[in-house]
Amino acid sequence: MLRIDKLTKRFGDKIAVDTATLDIDKPCMIGIIGRSGAGKSTLLRMINRLGDASEGRILFEGRDVTQLRGKEKRAWQSDCAMIFQQFNLVPRMDVVSNVLHGTLNRRSTLATLFNLYPMDDIHRAIDILDRLGIAEHAAKRAEALSGGQQQRVAIARALMQDPSIILADEPIASLDPMNAQTVMEALRRIHEEDGRTVIANLHTLDTARRYCDRVVGMRDGRIVFDGLPEQLTTGVAREIYGAGADFSEAATSTEIETLNRTKPRRAPTAAV
Repeated sequence: MLRIDKLTKRFGDKIAVDTATLDIDKPCMIGIIGRSGAGKSTLLRMINRLGDASEGRILFEGRDVTQLRGKEKRAWQSDCAMIFQQFNLVPRMDVVSNVLHGTLNRRSTLATLFNLYPMDDIHRAIDILDRLGIAEHAAKRAEALSGGQQQRVAIARALMQDPSIILADEPIASLDPMNAQTVMEALRRIHEEDGRTVIANLHTLDTARRYCDRVVGMRDGRIVFDGLPEQLTTGVAREIYGAGADFSEAATSTEIETLNRTKPRRAPTAAV
């Protein structure tokens, strides 16, 4: 379905992504892990065509995405929706209007200018918000919502595009553990119920193991691991992150259960 073939991105003398190759032959949920600067975000931006590749190809159902221009490129960006760490919502706009922005690529300039939406689209936006558990906030300004709620609005906006692929660039990096779990569960349900491919950049190993069917590890721009979650051992993680024997997964965890297990116990207070 999707083939990333020797994809490379250079910024001057620096190679951000180095001959990355991935084959995705059926809808699945993939977690990409690696330290900051490993090339994860650059890879997703190239897949979405927010940035051009220096070399290599991206093939979707046999079509070379890297060669698309103009209207065809915008159509691809609708079929390959992007979710960002910082939500990218319009803060002063109401929630349902932010979700309806997912239809901008298929609307006329005049309709966009006057913020006119078909009633069917408005009903669909509210249905998607209801699916994500935030329909009661539809009329509120986006800035009035919590971070986890805003990220679910961003997911709803992506779903309005009816994409084949959803790319999520560090979707839980700025969220507390409870909201992080809610967002990851929403992305997992979207994959399972809709049959959409979800590719998410993640910082934490336990999150990748719990929610993903497949885990890809990147280091210095190169893909150094591609396997099942159960193959992601602590030893493999050390190689991906370039860490020593003191590497601790718990220190980077966002899973509530892990945090509870590793929370330091308070020393007993002496009687006075």
